[in-house]
Amino acid sequence: MADTPIVLLHGFYHGSWAWTEVITHLATRGRSAVAVDMAGHGLHAVPPSSAGRRPFDPAAFATEPSPVADIGLDVAADLLLAQLRQAGAGRPVSVVAHSMGGAVLTRAVEREPELVAHMLYISAYMPASGTPCLAYPALPEAQDNQFMSLLVGDPTVTGALRVDPGNLDPEVQAGFRRAFYGDVNKTTAAAATALLSCDAPLAMVTESTELTDRWGSVPRTYVLCAQDRTIPAALQQLFITQADAAFPANPTEVVKLDASHSAFLSAPAQVAEIVAALP
Repeated sequence: MADTPIVLLHGFYHGSWAWTEVITHLATRGRSAVAVDMAGHGLHAVPPSSAGRRPFDPAAFATEPSPVADIGLDVAADLLLAQLRQAGAGRPVSVVAHSMGGAVLTRAVEREPELVAHMLYISAYMPASGTPCLAYPALPEAQDNQFMSLLVGDPTVTGALRVDPGNLDPEVQAGFRRAFYGDVNKTTAAAATALLSCDAPLAMVTESTELTDRWGSVPRTYVLCAQDRTIPAALQQLFITQADAAFPANPTEVVKLDASHSAFLSAPAQVAEIVAALP
């Protein structure tokens, strides 16, 4: 049994709760893991006051500046690095990152690669050097993206990619399911949607990381989720292709999974099997 500590990092709007089922399945395979909250998310989330105001004012919600607008990749990486030091207790850890958690992992590893034994990106942003994540949704590889239609207001005004998971309009709820939970059962998908935070910091998608061999030399695996409608499979493949072109001496190990964006909910046993195989 491998004994390298495992740290699980979620993506935008989610929290450490997203990994509950995966952690249980890992335990049955003899591996323990800790899930952490990303900066501005989970227990670190701070919603705009208009989100909870009643009666609800849609115009105010669409324009109120975000309390987490100042959180960029370095702030997010600062928190993750502290979490990795705590989890590793002096040893390198294996880190599993989902969605935008991948961009945070990339920045953290570029800064302190000695803390990470292996990077595992699950349907995650793994941006090329100097490329902000916001550049990718406009590419042809992202044409099946269902996420952008969920945005509320102008991100340049709010400082956030804002969504409204509390909007119970059936069409809005269906939009969240299409984007995040396409193959998750309806009850679980509804419960997960209710747990989402509403603001993701704009700075995290407009900033970029200059990559060197510090990141490029750390072993990496990419789990490509074929049914993803937030980061379509073609875009996931682009991340892999770009990384391998930049760092050919350390190619990406690729695992394909027939799952939607949130494989941690729709296929937790399969995700755990992949994670448990890490060194």
